[in-house]
Amino acid sequence: MKLFFSPLSPFARKVRIVAFEKTLTKELELFKSERQNRPTELGPINPLLKVPTLVDNNGNSLFDSPVICEYLDSLTSKPVLFPKESMSRWAALRQQALGDGGMDDAVKLAYEAGRPSGSRSPYWLGRWRQAVESTLNALESEAPSFADRLTIGPIAIGCFLGFLDQSRIIGDWRGYRENLAMWFEEFRQRPSMQETEYKK
Repeated sequence: MKLFFSPLSPFARKVRIVAFEKTLTKELELFKSERQNRPTELGPINPLLKVPTLVDNNGNSLFDSPVICEYLDSLTSKPVLFPKESMSRWAALRQQALGDGGMDDAVKLAYEAGRPSGSRSPYWLGRWRQAVESTLNALESEAPSFADRLTIGPIAIGCFLGFLDQSRIIGDWRGYRENLAMWFEEFRQRPSMQETEYKK
């Protein structure tokens, strides 16, 4: 299998963590995809021109990260990252939605903040920061439940928090979020998190 990714993308990191947890890293050939090359590299296989993009052993392309992660989860039996039981499944998918949504807003905030000062939109900077802070507050109240079971939910949340640490886009998010900070401090020690951490 081939995975087109960027080391800076938290969504691509999520896929790589799932591959690690499912012991599939040896099956995965990694291709770094630079933004300026994506129309040529990804155009034939992903009309969205985004990473992550996976090409399976039959030449089929899969995107985006939730689809790729669930596909990888289906390839080996353990651990089960997408639970089959109804309530556990919806809880995991809801947590994934929080993590993915937080990542999406944080990435947009980082891009907007990186524009020349005269081109930045105060409205969108405020809007996306508010969304990131709101997501963090929701996660703080739910953090005690994250350690119950490893699923795609905590993985997505870990990638969101890791991106905030990597980008420093809102400074120190921990502040008064002690439950979330305590959970993440332990979660980030997982070998899959250490292996996929962005290093300059």
